[in-house]
Amino acid sequence: MEELVERAREALDEAYAPYSEYRVGAAIRTVDGSVYTGCNIENANYSNSVHAEEVAISAAIKRGHRSFDRLAVTSSERDGVTPCGMCRQTLAEFCDESFPVVCDEGEETAEYALGELLPNAISRETLGK
Repeated sequence: MEELVERAREALDEAYAPYSEYRVGAAIRTVDGSVYTGCNIENANYSNSVHAEEVAISAAIKRGHRSFDRLAVTSSERDGVTPCGMCRQTLAEFCDESFPVVCDEGEETAEYALGELLPNAISRETLGK
């Protein structure tokens, strides 16, 4: 199993998901090889919940990283979960459409390009039009 998926799986242990009981872990790798992980943190008011991908990329950005080369996402169900639309848009702020997103399906993984998951993302270029 790919190291990045393993790191995402380790992040599951830190998830706080008392309402959905659906734990999610993510690991993002920077271009210099650093890895940052995140987990979902739920809130009784679901709109205040924080997603694993957001936690991971926020940790990296906080430490000065702006360039990433790969993301892995997993869930307690190992069901091939992909980042939600909000997380996809956050990734698009820092990653181009070829950025690989690896989704854990248990024994196997599925890999998508960010552009497949979020075609026509809002970007600096589209805001300038």
